[in-house]
Formats: sequence, structure tokens, C-alpha cells
Amino acid sequence: MEAVNLLSSNKYTEKQIGYLFISVLISEESDLIKLIMQAIKNDLNSRNPVYICLALQCISNIGSKEMAEYLGSDIPRLLVSGDTIDSVKQSAALCLLRLYRTNPEVLPSGEWTSRIIHLLNDQHLGVVTAANSLIDALVKKSPEEYKACVPLAVSRLSRIVSSTYTDLQDYTYYFVPAPWLCVKLLRLLQNYPPPDDPSVRSRLNECLETILNKAQEPPKSKKVQHSNAKNAVLFEAISLIIHLDIEPNLLVRGCNQLGQFLSHRETNLRYLALESMCLLATSEFSHDAVKKHQETVVNALKNERDVSVRQRAVDLLYAVCDRSNAEEIVAEMLNYLETADYSIREEMVLKVAILAEKYAVDYTWYVDVILNLIRIAGDYVSEEVWYRVIQIVVNREDVQGYAAKTVFEALQAPACHENMVKVGGYILGEFGNLIAGDPRSSPIVQFQLLHSKYHLCSPGTRSLLLSTYVKYINLFPEIKSQLQETLYSDTNLRSSDVEIQQRAVEYLKLSSVASPDVLATVLEEMPHFPERESSILAKLKKKKPNLEEAATVRESRHGTMPPMQIQTPVGGAVSDDLLNLGSSPTSPQAPAMTNGSAPDSLLDIFGSHASTMANMVSNGVVPGTFATADNFDKLVTKNSGVLFENDLIQLGIRCEYHGSQGRITLFYGNKTSTALQAFLPELPNHAALAGKLTMEMQPIDSFVASGAQVQQTISVTCITDFDHVPRLHLQLVYSGAQQRVEIRLPITLNKFVLGVEMDSNTFFGRWKNLGNPGQEAQKIFKAKYAMDTELAKQKLLGFGISLLERVDPNPDNFCGAGIIQTVSMQIGVLYRFEPNKQAQMYRLTVRASKDTAAQRICELMEEQF
Repeated sequence: MEAVNLLSSNKYTEKQIGYLFISVLISEESDLIKLIMQAIKNDLNSRNPVYICLALQCISNIGSKEMAEYLGSDIPRLLVSGDTIDSVKQSAALCLLRLYRTNPEVLPSGEWTSRIIHLLNDQHLGVVTAANSLIDALVKKSPEEYKACVPLAVSRLSRIVSSTYTDLQDYTYYFVPAPWLCVKLLRLLQNYPPPDDPSVRSRLNECLETILNKAQEPPKSKKVQHSNAKNAVLFEAISLIIHLDIEPNLLVRGCNQLGQFLSHRETNLRYLALESMCLLATSEFSHDAVKKHQETVVNALKNERDVSVRQRAVDLLYAVCDRSNAEEIVAEMLNYLETADYSIREEMVLKVAILAEKYAVDYTWYVDVILNLIRIAGDYVSEEVWYRVIQIVVNREDVQGYAAKTVFEALQAPACHENMVKVGGYILGEFGNLIAGDPRSSPIVQFQLLHSKYHLCSPGTRSLLLSTYVKYINLFPEIKSQLQETLYSDTNLRSSDVEIQQRAVEYLKLSSVASPDVLATVLEEMPHFPERESSILAKLKKKKPNLEEAATVRESRHGTMPPMQIQTPVGGAVSDDLLNLGSSPTSPQAPAMTNGSAPDSLLDIFGSHASTMANMVSNGVVPGTFATADNFDKLVTKNSGVLFENDLIQLGIRCEYHGSQGRITLFYGNKTSTALQAFLPELPNHAALAGKLTMEMQPIDSFVASGAQVQQTISVTCITDFDHVPRLHLQLVYSGAQQRVEIRLPITLNKFVLGVEMDSNTFFGRWKNLGNPGQEAQKIFKAKYAMDTELAKQKLLGFGISLLERVDPNPDNFCGAGIIQTVSMQIGVLYRFEPNKQAQMYRLTVRASKDTAAQRICELMEEQF
């Protein structure tokens, strides 16, 4: 109570002691708070600036919610009053910031907004520094309300960076003018997209260029404080350049400046340079510039003493990796993995696995990489990694034999990790027959090799090996007795592990009582795995969400190969899509049709067959035979399904797109009881597609047996944007009569779009940048189908352009962004899709960096709704 009484004293020393006691020893939950608030309010209303500052400092130290509610109206008044001296304004700004963090409602909006923003023009730099901290906090909650701070911040920044250290002597720190204020202003500007006003944008670019130029000047002092202040401003300027992402020259210059720090003797500078370059690698303008420093980064990985810097080097290699340097980077990461710190090994294993899968051209290389991962860091190879390699091997017929041979050789090592045994057990159990012809890997040799590891493994791995043994009984009847003897052994039949015991009993009984046909049916080869998102990537996102998001944005912007997916191939065909990193919805695939089987239809994954009927040309066939459901419109937003079907044939299609390249696989199924002869699919030349789209068709046999299915591959390259649809002319002879049909192929411009993720500020900033005449196409049209929100989302996701959540202020609207990847250029595309359910109307607006692309995307999207 004595301390409370001291607050009412007119002597400075007594009042100071009272405030000091209360600030240090009284918490915001104390009952005395209510007693002292009136005394504090009296001091705030006094004319003595010293008393006012003591009161503000006390409020800041305690910062209770009750104080915010009781005194919240007095502090903004002090802050913006023309009679308040500069030192009081500084204290008031910082005190208000403290209360705002406690209770965001303490600061009224409206007239206070503009008055607080204009503190950035105050002549006293101390007031500007304190006000900048307050505005930065306010902007994060209400960016639109405080948007007027951008030109004022740019103006103030320009005055500081263009001044010399003699102009601002009171705020110059080791020859660097007002470094703390510069950093705060640069951070404030990172809350907004590039300024719309050309003069403000130009002035901001001049500021950033000046900062980069000053960083190249010889140091004015050898003291570390000078370099620290100078580099602090430089790194924050580069962060703003990365955030704006509109000036290629500034991005490249920033990258080159950071590259000089990669070999700096200061560990902190090396760390910050690597961290910033990870962000620069996400920009389409500076990605190539970052790649030029790849050798330096690799050297840092090998020679750096600080583990945190090595970890940033790994992050940067992961960020700059693309199809051109994937093998080199993966090899370097594997080499480093052998001596890497244990704390980063698991993360490195995930990154190597993702890069190997994402950029694999030759999937034998992918298998080698994963097996090397298991050999080098088997303890850190999670289940997700070895599950994934099995999924890929099962889904790719062209790599199965190589995988079996490679894993068999790996198992021959004296010291073999248990994860290698798991992979070897599964792959050899499924595909060991592919290498059984070699005496060195005969069935008995394979079995003996696997069983030599059996007693060293955990119960889970033993259970997997028992499944391999029963698979061998089906694949290799000649060693059935040895396998049954193993199953019959006491270590299995009387195992303390229930799972092992149950498997041994059931497998032994199955192999004894089942006929060869039943055994073959039960133990047939595993079916292809369905399409799914890679669990490896999901695990890495949990560990490093920001890094993975940056890598994804970089791929979308820069046009590197898109992610791959595991798919169930139609007719047992090979699929190149391994890793689904995008957000496109999965769908079941068409089942296989094998020779000699009943030629049932390829499963129509889109629902009913008939929506519209198209009359095709037919000669010598009963009228109506070539009348068919046209699934072209549905396949604009889907990559697989039944494209065409009539009484004679069924045509399935699967499409895979990587950048400007595409591979179309057609599956022709003969539904008749007789052979189809003179079977000739052709791609006629189309003048409207010349120089825009190139297609090469793989030749196929002209004879299609009854009930058989043949497949044909078409390689597609998008040279530039196009607005016509290629067509397939199909000729065949059935029962002596020639038939012809023309089919539209669902190769449309949106197939070459790679989705881009961005937040609301970035989206609308780029939307305004694409506001030139001709860059926008808009259509207002009546809904053709029921206006279902979820169905609309599925169609928009299938269209290839990212569907951006919580971007448009109207939650009923949809926004999206993407990059059309062609050989000649990359075309940015944005859309806003506005449904009006009451009027049953849509308004669709598409903006693109090329006018013809905007028009074509708009037309394609309109047809879907």
C-alpha cells in the first residue's frame, strides 16, 4: 500500500520508486491493480511529460486486460496529439502495442487509423521507429484498413537509404543510417503485394537497388558492428525482393549478393545466405541464378563444420533440384548421408526418396537410389519409404525384373539391414520368377538367401518372409517340400508370436490341401496399387512445412516436371505417374482386359455411358452401330476413362502430362467374336495445330484378335497455346466390310497447366498486374447443370488450375492460379468463378499473360458448367 501511496506524491523520486515497485513486484492478477489505475490515469492526464512516461512504462510492464479497457482511450490520444512531445509519443506507441497484444479491441478504428499511419511522416525518427512497430502489428490483423501506410513507408525508406551517415548523425550506427528503422520498414512492406501505383513501385525498386549497391561498396569501418548493421538491412531487403517477386533483375542481383556470403568466414552469414537462397529458388526469375551456386553449396555440405549450416545446405539442394540436375544432387546427398549427423539423417532420407521419385526418368535409377538409402541409413528409412518403392515396382512392369535382380544382389551382403530384407522378401515373392532362369538366382538359391536372414529379423519381418515362402510354393513347385518343411518347423508352428504361428499353420494347410489351380488363384500376383498421395511427402510436410511449400511453389512457377502419381494401369500397361504431390482428386481406374477373356466393357469411371449421342460415319454396318456416347467433355477434366464405345470396339484412354510434354495411351478392346482386320488409327494433319502442337503416334499391329486389347502410345508436345482439338481417324475391317470413325481426343490447353498455390494478397496483386487490355476474357452464362458446390470444386480441381481456398472475400466464389507450360513460353493464368444460384447464372473471368490463352481457357471452363 505504501508503494500505491507513493504514486500520488508530487516528488519525482518518490513517484519513480512507487512505479518501479509496482512494475516489478505486482502482476496483472494482483488485487492492487484496481487501486493504482486511477493514479496512473491522473498521471496520464497531467502536463508533466516525465510523469506521463513513468505511467506509460508501468502500463507496458503490467499490460493487464483491465488496464487496456480502463486506459485504452487515453493512450491513442497521447500518441496522435499535436501537443505531445516526441519522447512521450515513442512511449505511447510502444505502450499501445503492448496493450494491443493483450486486447486487440483496445484500439478504435476509423479516424485513428489515418492519424496513426501518418506518424510514419514524423520528423523524429524515434517516433517513426516506435510507430512502425505498432503499425506492423495492426497491419497483420487489418491489412486493408492500413494499406495507406505503403506509400508513406516507401517514402520514408527512400529518404533514409539515399542519405549519408552524416545526414542522420543521431540515428547512424557505425556509418549505417538508421539500420533498425530500415529493417522495420522493409518488414512492414512485406505484408503487402507490390504497390499498384507505378511511381511508388518505381521508388521502392530504386530503394532496393540502392541497398544492393551500398552492399557492394567497400566497408567504412572494420568493426563487426558496421558489417552487422549493413548486412541486416541487406538481408531484409532481399527478403522483400523475394516477397514481391516481380523484378527479375533485383532477384538475380540478390542471389549473386547472397552467393558471395556462401564462402564467408562468418558462420551466421553463411547460414542466412543459404536460408534466403532457399526462398530465391522458389522464383521463376532467380531459380537458374541459384543453380549456378550448386557447386559451392555441395562444398558447404562436405566441408562445413556447423551442423545447422549443413542442414540449410541440404534444404537448398532440395529446393534447386529439377530434372536437369536431379541425379547429381541425389548422388551428392547420398554421399553426404554416410557421414551426416544423426539429427538430420531421417529428413535427408525423406528428401532423397522424394527427389529420386519425382525426377526419375529411368526407374532402374530410382530403385538403385532407394536400395542405397536402405544400405547407408537403414535405421532412418521409415516404412513410408520402403512401402513406396514396392508400390512403384508393382505398378511398373518394365522395372520389376531389374528390381528383383538388384535386391537379390543386395541381400548377398554379409551385413544386411532389416528394411532391405523386407523389400527383398516382398519383391522376390512377387517377381522372383523373373530371375529364376539364372542358376545364380535359382529358386532354391533365392529361398536359402532369404531364410539365412530369417532368424535375425523381428517378428513382423518374419511374418512377411512366411508370405514370401508360400508365394514361392506357387511360383516354384520344385522346391515345395523344402518350403513346407520350413513352415512345419517348431520355430514357426510353435512360435510365441501369434501372427507367425497363425501364418505358418494356415500357409502349411493351404499348400497341402489346395489344388494347383486354387493355389494359383489365391496366391496370384498382387494387383496394381491405386492412385494415392505419397505418404513420404506428407511426412516431410509435417517436418518442414515451409520448405515443402516453397518447393511446390517453385515447381509451379518455374515449370519443372510436375509430380507423378501411382495409377492402376489399364490393361496392365505401364504408368509413369508415381507421386501425387498435387491436389487433384483420385479416381478408380479401368480394370484390365486380357486376351481370351470375355470382352466386358472397360469400366466407365465417369458414371453412365450415355449423355449425348454422336453419329459417326459407318460403311457396311447396321445403322446405329457407330452411334456412341461422347465422353470428350468429361475427359477434359479427367485423365482416364472410356472415350468411345460401340458394338465393335471400346476405346479407353489414359493421359499423363509433364510440363509441356504429354503421353497419351489408347486402349482398343475388340468386343466382337471375330478378329478386326486392317485396323489403322491415324492422326490427320490439322492446319490450325501446325506449329502449336506436335504429336507422334506409335504404330500398332493391324490385327486385333477377338476379345483382345491392344494399346497405342501418342507423344504430345505443346509448342504454344492452341484452340483446336486434335482428332483420331480410325479405320478397320469387320466381317469383310470397312468401317470408319472420327474421334475427338481430349488433348486441350488446360492439360498443360500446372497449379500454383498463393494467398489472397498475392493472388489479387497478380490479378491487377494482368489488367491490360486483351489479357482478360469474361463470360456470363446460364448454368447447364445443377449448381452443386462440391461438384463444381471437383471439376475445377480436375481442370488442372489450383483451387485456392479462402482467397475471394465472397465464400461462394472460386479462385484459381496456374502456369500453362509450353515449349516457347510459360503463360500465367488466373480465374475468378462467381456462381449466382438464385439466377442460375455464372460469371467466369480469366486473366492470362497471353490474350489467346485467356480466351481458350475461358471457353473450356464454360463448357464444363
